[in-house]
Amino acid sequence: MKVTSRAVESFVNVSEIEEKLRKNANPDRKRVEEIIQKSLEKNRLEPDEVAALLNVKEPDLLESIYEGARQLKEKIYGNRIVLFAPLYIGNRCVNDCVYCGFRVSNRAVERKTLSFEELKKEVEALVSRGHKRLILVYGEHPDYSAEFIAKTVETVYSVKVGNGEIRRVNINAAPMEVEDYRIVKEAGIGTFQIFQETYHPEVYKQLHPKGPKSDYLYRLYGLDRAMEAGIDDVGIGALFGLYDWKFEVMGLIYHTIHLEERFGVGPHTISFPRIEPAVATPFSENPPHRVSDEDFKHLVATIRLAVPYTGMILTAREPIKVRREVLPLGVSQIDAGSNIGIGAYSSEDPEFYKKSQFLLGDMRSLDEVIGELARDGYIPSFCTACYRLGRTGEHFMEFAIPGFVKEFCTPNAILTFVEYLQDYASDATKEVGWELVEKEVEKVSNPRIKSTLVRYLERVKLGERDLYF
Repeated sequence: MKVTSRAVESFVNVSEIEEKLRKNANPDRKRVEEIIQKSLEKNRLEPDEVAALLNVKEPDLLESIYEGARQLKEKIYGNRIVLFAPLYIGNRCVNDCVYCGFRVSNRAVERKTLSFEELKKEVEALVSRGHKRLILVYGEHPDYSAEFIAKTVETVYSVKVGNGEIRRVNINAAPMEVEDYRIVKEAGIGTFQIFQETYHPEVYKQLHPKGPKSDYLYRLYGLDRAMEAGIDDVGIGALFGLYDWKFEVMGLIYHTIHLEERFGVGPHTISFPRIEPAVATPFSENPPHRVSDEDFKHLVATIRLAVPYTGMILTAREPIKVRREVLPLGVSQIDAGSNIGIGAYSSEDPEFYKKSQFLLGDMRSLDEVIGELARDGYIPSFCTACYRLGRTGEHFMEFAIPGFVKEFCTPNAILTFVEYLQDYASDATKEVGWELVEKEVEKVSNPRIKSTLVRYLERVKLGERDLYF
């Protein structure tokens, strides 16, 4: 694992971001309304415009931002919510990030890497509950090489349980060299995700005192190398609570613009987790820039308006109440039925937290979350069609921008939801689920797609699986 920042400059200009936040400290009402309207016309916002939205304080104007985010989400994504689960492969790590339970100096954490047999058992447990999409998570350690990651991906795809299987594997792992990304790509991954944690270089330096992760620029350009290797779906994120939340949102926007300018397409997803307590990690109990629930709603809605075509991931770090409030503000993906203890899906280890990176706020089962989504009018989706048909990266945007994503993805979401209802749902979820399916089928406006969807649904009810547009 080579680690060098090479002779590159940061595309995150600290003084420029600070100046834009200062300059837009008291945004004019008319300008804010114009910015929201620009977003509703499906245009990505510029940094000055994002800074203006971040600085809104008036309650009624904040509500305009929230309403704009709700409308934009409905326009582009409809009422679908894509579901996935995190699967932690190992928690060995050579870094000493002060906020992380996995840090090398933390003796309270039990170190564990799944064997391939244990990995199969974890996947069997997840598939048997209805999961179709996973993100595999690895500590930063020489044991977790590109070859090892590729083998874990191949192992996950090999598992079949009844009608179930994992159809998409995303990755959250340490930054790599181009040739290593190519090895991982060959295993058939979906999105490769790297969080910068904080975009402020001085704060980053203080929080990452040693280990490969201490190199800010190497991490910052990690997804550039992934895209050079041909991985055209990448995910960015910041850990909110490490530094000022407004600065971090601006960092995410600068990162998005950098990828767009260099590769012609921005990130496939943006994540915005807040720091949560971790075993024997005092920093995580009292983060220096804790983000309130109201500020969290503000930042989520602003990101939605800033990047209309980028997927937004809301994690189970958040408590149930917050998840429900934030979901309408532009979120397109959530994890559910999650457990981040190494090996905890198959063993149901009551002390899983001793092998966990942090503590979750929403520990409900997948079925409980799906039932709530359906009751609230969302279509739970396990769709993987775009990835498997090559609608990724620039090709995804070709479909997304004219609105085809909503046209194709809603029928695909219905099909995967019906698979879940047939194979895994509780009686309570089936009752609300079938009622929702009937309503959603009626709402499909394209006669040709609706006719095909009805035929596909009958085939699914008769036992066929994995039908999609």
